[in-house]
Amino acid sequence: MSSPAIANTSPSPASLGELFPKVTIARLLIAWAVVIAFQIGGASWLAEPISPVVAIVCFVVLFATILTAAFGVVREADHLAHQLGEPYGTLILTLSIVSIEVILIAAVMLGPGEAPTIGRDSIFAVMMIILNLVTGICLLVGGLRYGEQEYNAQGALAYVSMTVLLTGTALVLPNTLSTGNGTFWPAQAVAFAAFTVVLYGAFLLMQMRGYRRLFMQPEPGALSISVQKGSGQDAGAAHPKSVLDTRGNIIRSITLVGMMLPIILLAHDLAILIDHGIELAGAPVALGGVLIAIIVFTPESITAIKAALRNEMQRAVNLCLGAFVSTVGLTVPAVLVVGLVTGKTVVLGITPTETVLLLLTIGLTAFTFLGQRTSAVQGLMHLMLFAVFSVLLFVS
Repeated sequence: MSSPAIANTSPSPASLGELFPKVTIARLLIAWAVVIAFQIGGASWLAEPISPVVAIVCFVVLFATILTAAFGVVREADHLAHQLGEPYGTLILTLSIVSIEVILIAAVMLGPGEAPTIGRDSIFAVMMIILNLVTGICLLVGGLRYGEQEYNAQGALAYVSMTVLLTGTALVLPNTLSTGNGTFWPAQAVAFAAFTVVLYGAFLLMQMRGYRRLFMQPEPGALSISVQKGSGQDAGAAHPKSVLDTRGNIIRSITLVGMMLPIILLAHDLAILIDHGIELAGAPVALGGVLIAIIVFTPESITAIKAALRNEMQRAVNLCLGAFVSTVGLTVPAVLVVGLVTGKTVVLGITPTETVLLLLTIGLTAFTFLGQRTSAVQGLMHLMLFAVFSVLLFVS
């Protein structure tokens, strides 16, 4: 298909009404109203001793506001995803969500309580939620609706390889070091943070350029990479609308930032309440990481499940596996840097039980994506592993 034909089939640039629907305006107004309210009265509301009623009301308001803003971030990033094509769009969505996670983790670390394991707990919770719960649901609902679904195996296995290396270095290696408590020595922390950033940056660069075809949905019935290379999908259809709707892309990017700022400004207050609630209820410390993972990845999880229901398994794979690679690639360096700058202890080494769950998750994920089609049976296996994690979180 020639480029003029592609241009003629592309929709016209979005109008202001499409760029600012009522739901977007409502989200922005609500989020910033809550920010203003907590800037004015937050210090007195959250001062010790915190009233149980006030704590519950504030937590519900903050949780709902941050979740609403996160949905807004996902909406704008998803529109940009459709404008720019794969894998650019998914990268924008994933990086936006992971940035929110890093902000929330840093807020908890810098909060009044000691939270040396919050980075580890959040990363591990994200792994179990994304690679088992969300991936399992995607495989199950997609398999039940379409039977076997096709994806690009090389791209999926590239994500799995990154997962093995990054999680092994960040979460398992610290337990073998002479520190003896699952931490890195300062020099090691600096080196490993730098290595992670460089590797993840190189992976993103290759994903967006020379190896972009490995992260694109194969043509229906195409079971070899050679067929994918020959398909027209990599040759110009990836971002047919990006030139036509530059104004829309800029406005959506600004709106995305406008949705993220309230999350940044409210993160510290939410961290105070999470610390207070866990201590008061005597709940497992790891629950804080699970709450952060739920807040951050619920919108992206819904997007991935919708993609599976549309028979876009490659997009679901990019969202699920890519989200976790981004989580480790960005969160580990950020947590280590925050620890070094503030003098906070950062414990990244996971427990023996978590190590077994990590190995089972990575092994199951690798076997799931060794072929070129997924099935509902594989989805059930991932869901069973998440159920095991849920039980062990409270009964271990």
